[in-house]
Amino acid sequence: MTSPDTATAPPDITEGLLRHLVRERFPHLAELPIRLGARGWDYQVWRLGGELALRVPWATRRADEPLRDELAWVPALAGRLPLPVPRPQAIGEPSARFPHAWMLTTWVPGEPADHAPATDGRATSTALAAFLLALHRPAPAGAPAGRFGRGAPLAGAADGLPHGFTEAVEKGLLTEPDAVRAVWEDALAAPEWDGPALWLHGDLHPANVVTTDGVLSGVIDFGDLCKGDPACDLAGAWSILPDGALGSFLDAYAPDPALLRRARGWVVARSVGALHVADAGEHGRPGGKTSWGPPARAALRRVIAPV
Repeated sequence: MTSPDTATAPPDITEGLLRHLVRERFPHLAELPIRLGARGWDYQVWRLGGELALRVPWATRRADEPLRDELAWVPALAGRLPLPVPRPQAIGEPSARFPHAWMLTTWVPGEPADHAPATDGRATSTALAAFLLALHRPAPAGAPAGRFGRGAPLAGAADGLPHGFTEAVEKGLLTEPDAVRAVWEDALAAPEWDGPALWLHGDLHPANVVTTDGVLSGVIDFGDLCKGDPACDLAGAWSILPDGALGSFLDAYAPDPALLRRARGWVVARSVGALHVADAGEHGRPGGKTSWGPPARAALRRVIAPV
């Protein structure tokens, strides 16, 4: 599974390359240890010393703009958020050694939740609701618009289904496709968001949050920070929370019925996409991540259950 931004030949990112880039841009940090933290869909994160990190594009053509948006907007947002988030510090400009912008940011401790899922439902539902309530406030006119429809009204493929749905059915990735389709169709029929465009994380799923001792302890990767309908962010709860915690989260966030219906549609869209990523990982295809499968299947199981 690839996106329009995915490059066909990712640059070879090594400790030696990053050491060179840091020495040129931040010479006072050049002797700090550098080690790989995580490989995301578009970016790699390398830990620099104990408290800093390097956010380096490796599989995207659209590298500079999201990093500059993060640097422009996230520091101010971070001050009001109740969970730790990476705080951008500075941009490294493209050079002869590396053709993209890259970023120095702070390191958020914890383990990505697609590898270390949240197990404390009460604490995690409280933390996630508090985070989203603090983030979901009106965004200024100059805030970035979302990629791939994030923050916009739900839209399907030409047949009215979420992208990849038919292929997922053919591959046997969906155990109850009719029930999933019903959730999607109900979401499409829900009233659209008529409030102000709110700040959104834009890509809230288990690989973009971290846990400590089974509790949500940080939110990372603000590369899709945008404005719009909060439904796409709200959908993250179905895959991030453990079983039995969704009700507490919804009680705390208190979405109106239309927002809840749209969020359930985003659960379908995002989970179908994640199943394709997991399937690619299981078959050794580029971009595959087997760790995306269990939370996506759990989210679909929860979203077709009675509300």
